[in-house]
Amino acid sequence: MAQKKLYRFAQIKSFPNVLEYPQDMKGQWHTFFRNNHPIVLELACGRGEYTIGLAKMYPNQNCIGVDVKGNRMYIGAKQALDSGLHHVAFLRTQIEMIATYFAPGEVDEIWITFPDPQLRISKAKKRLTHPRFLRLYQSILKPGGLIHLKTDSPDLFRFTLTVARMYNITLHSVRDDVYADPHRAAVLNIQTHYEKMDIAQSRRVHYICFSLPDVLPDLDDVLKITLIENATIGS
Repeated sequence: MAQKKLYRFAQIKSFPNVLEYPQDMKGQWHTFFRNNHPIVLELACGRGEYTIGLAKMYPNQNCIGVDVKGNRMYIGAKQALDSGLHHVAFLRTQIEMIATYFAPGEVDEIWITFPDPQLRISKAKKRLTHPRFLRLYQSILKPGGLIHLKTDSPDLFRFTLTVARMYNITLHSVRDDVYADPHRAAVLNIQTHYEKMDIAQSRRVHYICFSLPDVLPDLDDVLKITLIENATIGS
């Protein structure tokens, strides 16, 4: 296993579609892709199944998978190269640093697919739909840009709805059970490795599509208190 990881880390350094902690990329992505197509990010992309799926479904979008784990990223990056998907790239970095690599308004859309739900209240700030992260997304998204969350965690699903209510976030679509809806959008049929594992054992997949207000209110302390109170009531 260690040898395989070392091999993959070495390989992605030579992949033209993988950028590891690059410098001076802010505002340069359309130059990198050599087109002016919309830019769509998949955060915590893992093996990049959604990045690849989106790219195949929407050839006029530039799709970028973002993750810190190069070993997993190798799978999606190699598949993109083998499939000739020139509008796909992978960015290896921490999501906390995302604003380092994109200019304001440079990103059109964000997908968050099966992230670690960080179930402990003490870890709530690490949830990728916590306002701490939403402010980062806001700094790179075009006004009205969509954010999609797809998760098998009912806790993360409910948490995100709580954040949406408290922070005046516009909800465009809420699905408590994606696959129970025969009229679901085709893009929701893309499945990741972690979705197939059903780690949360919820037997259902949740989905939320939302956009952010111009300004997110400073209610983070109130949110923290709300989470603690809800956990106390539920115990």
